[in-house]
Amino acid sequence: MVATTDGVPANDPTPGVQHHILSVLVENRPGVLTRIAGLFARRGYNIHSLAVAPTEDERFSRITMVVDVLSSPLPQMILQLDKLVNVIEITELAPSEAVERELLMVTVSATPDIRGQVIELVGVFDARILNVGHDALTISLEGHPSKLDDFEQLMRSYGILAVQRTGRVALPKLTHAESEDRRPLRSA
Repeated sequence: MVATTDGVPANDPTPGVQHHILSVLVENRPGVLTRIAGLFARRGYNIHSLAVAPTEDERFSRITMVVDVLSSPLPQMILQLDKLVNVIEITELAPSEAVERELLMVTVSATPDIRGQVIELVGVFDARILNVGHDALTISLEGHPSKLDDFEQLMRSYGILAVQRTGRVALPKLTHAESEDRRPLRSA
């Protein structure tokens, strides 16, 4: 997949959208996610995907947001997030500086006459069959979002009965020295 200079895949299915990844370390307390979602809703900011989970330190959670910077400038989003008390650190993860993953689960029509073809694609993509029915398979695939896009597109020709994606999670790539791009934009 070819990326443009802004890190958006050249064949992005949503033209006119520029996605950026924000990693937001927050206090692990009730209502924090609601306050962040409310802030984005009030300001009209678009969130493309959102994933939240506790970190290695149970006092904190990490929110990974993929945001559309054409709906509102990224510096404005960061400024507004910075005003929230429970926000500890905000980091923008450039696609070239991040390891990104997403999980896809899909139930696809797989009658006995085409089941072999679907199973072959499962093998090519290193996916896993989770459940087998008489005329359908439930499959999971973990990987870079573009890999999941490609797999989902191929599965559409067989007939997708149900699909669910987790949203993107990301961490900075490991290097010997901190890069200027990965320094927190704000930390307590």
